[in-house]
Amino acid sequence: MDTVFKALADPTRRGLLDQLFKKDGQTLSDLVRRSSMTRFGVMKHLRVLEEAGLVTTQRRGREKLHFLNPVPIRLIHDRWIDKYTEPWAATLTGLKKELEETMEKVFEIYIKTTPERL
Repeated sequence: MDTVFKALADPTRRGLLDQLFKKDGQTLSDLVRRSSMTRFGVMKHLRVLEEAGLVTTQRRGREKLHFLNPVPIRLIHDRWIDKYTEPWAATLTGLKKELEETMEKVFEIYIKTTPERL
């Protein structure tokens, strides 16, 4: 899981994942074309993403296609995000119900007068 966090820590790699999310199965040339990096730079970042399991590859003839693998991101979500947001969500749901059940109507009456007459 550390390799996944390391891979996701870099904004350039997150950008590559976003590109693969928009259009899965891109070649290295496709990814370089949509990036401001050199071919070698993109290759280096893709290698880190592959080692983390976030990107898988498949050969098609001479081309190597890159695919987004969302499973490690889902595992992080299930392990870390769900675990810590569930108590908050339950608390907020309870608060919402309580506030809706104890709704009171408040009326304000304005009387045109002076302080001496009160």
